[in-house]
Amino acid sequence: MDSSLPVSPFKTHGGVDILSRKHTAAQESAVLPPPEEVVLPMQQHVGAPCKPLVKTGDRVLIGQKIADSDAFVSAPIHASISGKVAGIVKISLAGGQLVDAVRIVSDGKMETSPDVKPPEIKDLPGFLAAVRASGLVGLGGAGFPTHVKLAVPKGKSVDTLIVNVAECEPYITSDNRCALENTAQIMHGISSVKKWLGIHRVMIAVENNKPDVIETMKKAAAGDAEIGVLTLHSRYPQGAEKVLIQSCTGRCVPMGGLPADVGCIVMNIASAAALGEYLETGMPLVKRRVTIDGSAIKNPQNVIVPVGTYIKTIIDFCGGYREKPKKILMGGPMMGVSIASDQLPVIKQNNGIICLGEEEAHKMEPTACIRCGRCVRVCPMHLMPTMLEKFAMAKRVDDLQEYNVMDCMECGSCAYGCPAGRPLVQAIRLGKALVKARRKK
Repeated sequence: MDSSLPVSPFKTHGGVDILSRKHTAAQESAVLPPPEEVVLPMQQHVGAPCKPLVKTGDRVLIGQKIADSDAFVSAPIHASISGKVAGIVKISLAGGQLVDAVRIVSDGKMETSPDVKPPEIKDLPGFLAAVRASGLVGLGGAGFPTHVKLAVPKGKSVDTLIVNVAECEPYITSDNRCALENTAQIMHGISSVKKWLGIHRVMIAVENNKPDVIETMKKAAAGDAEIGVLTLHSRYPQGAEKVLIQSCTGRCVPMGGLPADVGCIVMNIASAAALGEYLETGMPLVKRRVTIDGSAIKNPQNVIVPVGTYIKTIIDFCGGYREKPKKILMGGPMMGVSIASDQLPVIKQNNGIICLGEEEAHKMEPTACIRCGRCVRVCPMHLMPTMLEKFAMAKRVDDLQEYNVMDCMECGSCAYGCPAGRPLVQAIRLGKALVKARRKK
């Protein structure tokens, strides 16, 4: 494959043009000094939560496995600093879930566990076992265990690996910096997936507002004819999995379907880098590059931090607050989750903390829907958000299912474009919860 592929010729439905606000894209990432303590929640992934393998008073080392689960859809958790386990505590995650967490107080030594060794891989099952052992989950924000994603279901055939560098959320540039600063690890991760899954076409997908990333990836891919760099039009939500697949290949994932249904696997570039580093060094996923930005932050930047570091610790490293934040988001302003406190820890799938001041966080008061249809035009999944809001508020579960509420990716395009300021995404999330409760019964 030519490493300099043209701009994607495929059109996708919907989406919105938004200000990118990539203030930190040109800044080299900073490294946070070792924090005094970390808190590691047992739920840092989609699937079954882990159970602690350590107890209060135990000494742990960096990279040591401290929690795991017998469930297939899960991922082990490792110590991100060395020190003593101060307790198994209860904490509330950004979504409100109350979960167990291992609290580790640093000993100041940052010693690495002797268990940290590059894995020996001889076959595909061994590769998937190594991916699981790394604790890797989707680092674009979804948190889906990577070993599950790479385990292609029986009866499915995958011919294309898409490496996602679209990073279309405003403010967030952690993937951008990863592409520039961890290029060798990225290519190692990609090559390993290609080798063990027998994939012969890799498309590194980058939006056209990142010319430095495009050139860096082209140079890195130049030695492999099966890897190409595809330039995408900058439009939100270009980085969403199903949108990305269509933009890159022209293939449409069916309603309720998975990427493997159309022969694709999508992998975030930070996930590829973390995998490459693990295969080289044996160090599991114990750190994250996080974009700290927003009008309330004094010195916006990307910071590499141990997983489990308190958000307040990172913000203090960035000079603290310029003004009292009106809203703090885990993630970007389109799909991020508003949190009540900066005393929550960074977890594996966090790629950004955005702190908005009074003016930037101003919320439009909702008015009556005027039936303009704008939400339908911008929905990438061809849904009818205004109807889904109506059904969710009325708790009409059958209608929610008929109108495919579960296919909503919660990208926020509908709410962004709504002139009436309707809380469409919140209503759709409620509708999804109603459907899930019905199915559970």
